[in-house]
Amino acid sequence: MLAASVLSDSALEHYRGGFENPGMFAPLASAAVVLGCALRAKPSSAPYATACAVGTAGLGFHAYNVLRRPGGLSWANLFYAAPLGAPAALTLAGVLGLAARPVAAGAPTLAGLPSGRALCGLAAFGLTGTSAEAALLHFRGAFQHPAMWLPVSVPPAAAVLLAGAALPGRPGPRRLTDALLKACTWLGALGMAFHARGIARQMGGWRNWSQNLLAGPPLPAPPSFSALALAGRAALALRAAQERP
Repeated sequence: MLAASVLSDSALEHYRGGFENPGMFAPLASAAVVLGCALRAKPSSAPYATACAVGTAGLGFHAYNVLRRPGGLSWANLFYAAPLGAPAALTLAGVLGLAARPVAAGAPTLAGLPSGRALCGLAAFGLTGTSAEAALLHFRGAFQHPAMWLPVSVPPAAAVLLAGAALPGRPGPRRLTDALLKACTWLGALGMAFHARGIARQMGGWRNWSQNLLAGPPLPAPPSFSALALAGRAALALRAAQERP
């Protein structure tokens, strides 16, 4: 799901940029391969590792795009230059894919930690970064609708509790954590609906979809919350299963 979100989002954004740099095709290809591999029973680790490399390189290119503009690191450039969160999402999709393979094979640990705790921390990190990206873009939109506060309030709260579950000892209020993650899962669908409404409110609405999909709020972005929330719920369940005697 995260790879699908990255694929559609980067396709729209890089099409809007006219694919000025040939490297702009790389995240599309990488995300498509990751999506295909995720649907296979026993995928290779190579596509996921490649996604990590492509996402990291893309983060460097996007950072360069921000810094080379007049004013350098400024709010205006963070608002309107290449988004820093997009390539990071591709890297995260690759890391999740790499982590899923040993977990599926029954490995009890990841990076020296119990796999449940490690995945809780990874999902918490992803939710925090995705919420930060939403905060930046919704701040650009002046939080003109009350619903724009949801992705900058609910996911961070879920991430804090999920990060607590990554620590040794008691995992904290698991029911509350799971409830917040369920809310984040539905937040992805709700966000898509609000973004579709935002596109409809552009001049010409959906009749002018070829322009408004590029100019309106990004339709493929909100499902990343659903993807990371589902990963967080799975990690939480795995942590609970590993603690049972």
